[in-house]
Amino acid sequence: MNAQGSKLPILVTGGAGYIGSHAVLALLDAGWPVTVIDNLTTGFEWAVPEGAVFARGDISDQPLVARLIEEQGIKAIIHFAGSVVVPESVEDPLKYYDNNTVRSRSLIESAIKGGVSHFIFSSTAATYGIPERVPVAEDAGNRPINPYGWSKLMTERMLADTAFAHPINFCALRYFNVAGADPNGRSGQSTQGATHLIKVAVEAAIGKRSHVSVYGTDYDTPDGTGVRDYIHVSDLADAHVHALEKLIAEPRASHIMNCGYGRGFSVLEVLDSVDRVTNLRVDRRMEARRAGDPDSLVADNGRILATLPWRPRLDDLDTIVAHALAWERTLAERGVR
Repeated sequence: MNAQGSKLPILVTGGAGYIGSHAVLALLDAGWPVTVIDNLTTGFEWAVPEGAVFARGDISDQPLVARLIEEQGIKAIIHFAGSVVVPESVEDPLKYYDNNTVRSRSLIESAIKGGVSHFIFSSTAATYGIPERVPVAEDAGNRPINPYGWSKLMTERMLADTAFAHPINFCALRYFNVAGADPNGRSGQSTQGATHLIKVAVEAAIGKRSHVSVYGTDYDTPDGTGVRDYIHVSDLADAHVHALEKLIAEPRASHIMNCGYGRGFSVLEVLDSVDRVTNLRVDRRMEARRAGDPDSLVADNGRILATLPWRPRLDDLDTIVAHALAWERTLAERGVR
């Protein structure tokens, strides 16, 4: 908020995408003026909530970004735009270094030139690589094992260096596995060919896929399948609002924080949850391991709980699955494939 108590105008990049659209909903629900920029490569214009200003374009289009900053009076940027599929990053690393690093550099430069004071970055637990200790804390060390993780870590470094040299502070939120959909049915994960387990599983549950592949059954976990920390997308969106308020309240401080629940579920436990919620049995196909997948990746979320007043409201696997399933049925009713 500014000195008069009104809320600052926010620019959300990638706000027509999965996580971005939920963050826009959270911001609008809390009374923040929001402008969205999205090139619609993977996002959908219909996913931009009513009440947000929408501009179709790329974050590397500096004249467009400069115009939006000036016309809308933007004082903070929440940056979601980018590419997120790990195997694709291995196959096409230059795409990821362009979309996630080079274009982020352009956006940061636009922010500095436009006098933007606060910057929140959508980062990832992939910056840790294969952690030596689980749960993994922010000081565990960064050893990415794929271009996706490196591309995000490079942007974190750029933000830290920029905040040292210019009057801007930042918060990098390192996501673990994001899943679910808006509890009120306003948005959800709509990307075709998504690779996220819960999305894939609920698609299988309603007949959009024939089965779910389980990649690896010999991990060092209780049931042999990989364990991940699944965070509800709406809880994650709320974390961004709290992070924004923190940056505004303490303009000289920057932060890097994990976003997760601190509890993991195996692939088979997730599929069992889908079975419970649907009262069906999703067909499981056991496949070979994928290279580079850690046995377990669970957040130590102590820092975010200590730094922000954020507290999870939807920390329940069956709830996450139920909301993802409801959204999948909504997409089917709309004829979205």
